[in-house]
Amino acid sequence: MKITNIKSDSFWFVFLLILALLLWLLNLGNLPLRDWDEGYYATVAQDMFQSGNWLYLTYSDQPFLLKPPLIIWLINISYNLAGINEFTTRFLCALITSFGVPLLYLVGRNLFVKQEPAIFSSLVYLTLLPMVRHGRLAMIDGIINTFFIFAILSLLKSKKQPLWAIGFGFGIGLIALSKGILALALGGILGVYILWDREQEAFKILLTKITQLLGLKAIFKPILIALKNSDKSLLNNYFLWIGLLLGFLPVIIWYYLQIKYYGEQFIQVHFLQQNFDRLSTAVEGNSGSPWYYIVELIKYSLPWLLFLPNGLFLAWKKRQKSWGKLVLVGFFLFLGIITIMGTKLPWYIMPIYPFFALAVGYYLSYLYGGDKQYPKLYTFCFFSLSIMIVAGGIYLWKDTQEIILVIMACILFITFFLTSQKLKQNSPNFINILVIGLYSSLILLITSSVWVWELNEAFAVKPVANLIKENTPPKTIIYTSFEYSRPSLDFYSDRQILAENNATLEKLASTGSYLLLDQETFDNLKLTDVKILGEVKEFILISTNNQ
Repeated sequence: MKITNIKSDSFWFVFLLILALLLWLLNLGNLPLRDWDEGYYATVAQDMFQSGNWLYLTYSDQPFLLKPPLIIWLINISYNLAGINEFTTRFLCALITSFGVPLLYLVGRNLFVKQEPAIFSSLVYLTLLPMVRHGRLAMIDGIINTFFIFAILSLLKSKKQPLWAIGFGFGIGLIALSKGILALALGGILGVYILWDREQEAFKILLTKITQLLGLKAIFKPILIALKNSDKSLLNNYFLWIGLLLGFLPVIIWYYLQIKYYGEQFIQVHFLQQNFDRLSTAVEGNSGSPWYYIVELIKYSLPWLLFLPNGLFLAWKKRQKSWGKLVLVGFFLFLGIITIMGTKLPWYIMPIYPFFALAVGYYLSYLYGGDKQYPKLYTFCFFSLSIMIVAGGIYLWKDTQEIILVIMACILFITFFLTSQKLKQNSPNFINILVIGLYSSLILLITSSVWVWELNEAFAVKPVANLIKENTPPKTIIYTSFEYSRPSLDFYSDRQILAENNATLEKLASTGSYLLLDQETFDNLKLTDVKILGEVKEFILISTNNQ
């Protein structure tokens, strides 16, 4: 019996949730927190835990004005329930992210006529490497995807059950309470979809009037008339407005209190530096080419990426269907938004993955049903991937000596090789092999010590943090010769460690300070009247002028 013969939506929701929980929660606390987001949010939550102040965020007792508070509140709830550690820092973010998998299944059930596209879409989403990795971290992007999927689901269900429109407001409101201005972009994308799918007369008028470059009144007056005369208009559903009011009320209250308390400083830092500046400039040097996110997709979404072009082509062919409109608007509009932004970071692409999964899932269901001649290119690509995996496995063994990663490489080799053979035979069982193989390899990855591979980019923070914590008073500022400040080191030491150049360090040594220096800097500064408090492999901790 085919697994897709199981028709119960309740079964699939629970089954997919169990698979997601295992993948997102297993070994969640086995590795230290990484820079940057995890270190920032954990430090702010630690401040909140110690002070009991849930309203005004601080980082090492200084105002933290960069982000809205939801993720900090979630982490602090975990801290209050089970203490401060890596698992509790990541737990609620990972838990919420995991619910995106079964929720996407429900989105598919409301979009597609058949069940298979919904099943395959959720399985694709489940086994996307970026979703698993970033969703397991204490980061905003995974939970935003779940809130976004919930907002989409609410819109779809509101067609038959108007009360569900309330959920749209809650979903977008939670995004605003997590990442501020992103709610406008994602809400705007769904707004375009609503106009195209459910307000077609208004949508046609909008396109016509915009091309005529008329004034705002001339553009929007006929649109509003068309909406008013539409019995099926979502905008006439008062549950939508109730949901938006309730969803954004906490957001409005929080922003009002911050502006009232911090004044101009909050507006400058939170709105301008952290939001609008990222649209036009590369904040903190995080720039990239116009192809940056295309490259990110190529690097991290294989092998599902191979099916994406045909999935998008089918979405275009089915653009009169609701699912086709949603995939086309969501995928291309969001890709366009993040492409024109000045600041580019790998996790900014995360909201595109639900649309990615829906497109690929529908195409897989197309291949799954009936007798079809599969493209020969797929056979070649998967056979090539199996050969590349052999080379990758050899490299991993030489670089890490981790037997788990070698086993993972073997599973991927077998998966891709068998997939290529099933594709050659035009057998739909290639989907089963691919999903099981990818899921198994991801389970092995998260049980290894390298699933947060960014930790290898700099020194291990825990030994250095212990050295600082044992030899300096609480709330002390320590200055370091390392090239940049590390939020994860601030968290583990419960002190603020600021990176400074040699000239500044030399001045600080004469005023009485705690310095964390590498051996070369310590020798070059030729400091006198210092006390060596301790050493670890990379650093020497000293106090100057009898500090």
